Order: sequence, then C-alpha cells, then structure tokens
Amino acid sequence: MAPPGDPRRLCRLVQEGRLRALQEELERAGGFQGPAGDTLLHCAARHGRQDILAYLVEAWSMDIEAANRDYKRPLHEAASMGHRDCVRYLLDRGAVVDSLKKADWTPLMMACTRKNLEVIQDLVEYGANPLLKNKDGWNSFHIASREGDPVILRYLLTVSPDAWKTESKIRRTPLHTAAMHGCFEAVQELLDRCHYEPDCRDNCGVTPFMDAIQCGHVDIAKLLLEKHKACSSAEDSLGAQALHRAAVTGQDEAIRFLVSCLGIDIDVRAKTQLTALHYAAKEGQTSTVQTLLSLGADINSKDERNRSALHLACAGQHVACTKFLLQSGLKDSEDLTGTLAQQLTKCIDILRDFDHTMKS
Repeated sequence: MAPPGDPRRLCRLVQEGRLRALQEELERAGGFQGPAGDTLLHCAARHGRQDILAYLVEAWSMDIEAANRDYKRPLHEAASMGHRDCVRYLLDRGAVVDSLKKADWTPLMMACTRKNLEVIQDLVEYGANPLLKNKDGWNSFHIASREGDPVILRYLLTVSPDAWKTESKIRRTPLHTAAMHGCFEAVQELLDRCHYEPDCRDNCGVTPFMDAIQCGHVDIAKLLLEKHKACSSAEDSLGAQALHRAAVTGQDEAIRFLVSCLGIDIDVRAKTQLTALHYAAKEGQTSTVQTLLSLGADINSKDERNRSALHLACAGQHVACTKFLLQSGLKDSEDLTGTLAQQLTKCIDILRDFDHTMKS
C-alpha cells in the first residue's frame, strides 16, 4: 500500500475529484511537499477541480504561482483546458494574469488554443494583454486565427483593434495561418475586418493563397481570389508558384482547379527550371504525377541540370512513381544511362525483393 503523502496517489485523488479522501490523506501525511514538476494545484486546475483547488490554497496555503518544469502556473493549466471556474478562482486570488511559461506563452494564449470565449473574456477583463508575443512572434490573435472561431476573433478585435497587425518572426500573418489550417470562416472574418495587403509574403515569399492551395483548401483559395484579389501565379523566393507547392503536397483537386479553372500553365517553371511534374516525382506523389500527365504535363521536360521527372523519382527511390513514369511512355530512351540507370536499377531491385518476399 502506498505510504501517506505518496505523490501519485494524491494526484490520482485530485484527478478523480475525491476531496474528502484527499483531505484525510494530507492530514495523515502532515502536508505535501511536491516534486519539481507539477504541484497538486496544477493537477486540480488541469482537471477542473475548483473545490480541491480552493481547499489546497485556503487550507494548506499552497502557492498559486508555483511553476512546473515548463514554468506553467496553475492558471496556464486552467486556461488551456477551458475550466472557467478555476480560472476565475485563481484570478480572484491574485494570480498573475500574464505570467509566462516556457516559450513565453501567456494564459490568454493558452486559452486561445480552445474555443472558449468566456475564459478568454475573463482573462482580458482581469488585464491580460492580447498583444504580447511568444518566442515565435505569435500573439493571442494569431493563435486564435489558427483555431478559426470567428466569434473569438471579433471579440479580440473589439478589445484590441490592432491585434491583427502582427507577424511571426518569419513574417507569417494570422491570414497565412487561417488559410493554411483551412479556417474558412476565420479567413472571411480577417478579410472583412482587417487590412492585409493582397499577397502578403512571409520570409520564404509564401502568400496566404499558396498556403491554402498547398494544403488543399480550394474553397479558401477561391475566397482569397474573389475578396482579396490574390494572384494565382505569384512566386515564392525560389520562383515556385502555388501549382508547384500543390504538387509537392499531392493536392490533386487544387492542381485541377489551378490548371482547368484558372488557366495556369501546367509546365510553368520555377527558378531551377523545375516543373510541377518534377516536384511531384521528387516527392514520390504517384497520384499527382498521374493527374499532371492527364492535364497535359510534358513528361520529357528537363530542369537546368538536364533531369527529367524520372531522374528525380529514381533519385528518391520512389518505386511506384518510377514504375508509373516508365509505363507512361518516355520518349528519351537515352535517359536510361549513367547515374539514372544506376538509380533505376536500385528501384528495380527493390521491386524484385518485394515480389520475392510476397511469393515466399
């Protein structure tokens, strides 16, 4: 049987909400000296046990500003899990509203990872600053944009109208984030209430339209075209367009939209003369290679180093993609010499080994 004051047993009692048993255990043990990690207050706040939280603070004078190894306070725990009663109790007891955990996250930032408007409102009413940034340069509005609740975005803009004027350390805006994560209503809200420049770019030259396309959010891409006048052929710092980025991530529907609906050249080249077909083959995106070829991509197109899509598929040892390209009918048979032949041999060996394993 665990000795009185055993930390694991005490935490389990808190988690289960067994206040009377916890009281008896602590009285037998004469108190509780927690480890360097979570305290019982952290555990109570995390699991929404406000009655236990109050008991620990008021009967045992436990420190509401106790920090664990990640510098989280109990307020961080309660806010991140959306436990409003615990949040309000801690704030009423004088908890520091903008305390920082590891990576400079505040309780308000933690609350914005959940769609709990009331907790966010409580923190702001107690003085939380929505404009503070974490180590990556994200403020609470940026984090809320990732979660995509338009009601929360409207509230934050009401209490802090300039919250949208923020960029991460790599210059990504909340609009980039909402577009990448497929938050359609959030993108609508940002376009209606904020004033982002069309095709705003991060440090890599990526626009919100590119983010939407490369993650397959065609509805958001259309919205950005219609309401934000986004450029469908904008290039990033490597000269890659949305088409190329969609090929990398295998977004076949987005590729069809770009080529068939917007008229993007299927063989448009990035700075190194790579086409979308090259990018797809390099990543082993067999289905996307098939889609690109069905839309008219040139299977024999070469980059600045005279490499075809087959070269790149073989270099990555993408067996299925290599096999499909070979079956699709390459015209340049002289390509199958030198380094490419060696790479192709590796792929064939892998296929043979696989067939042998299946038969044995």
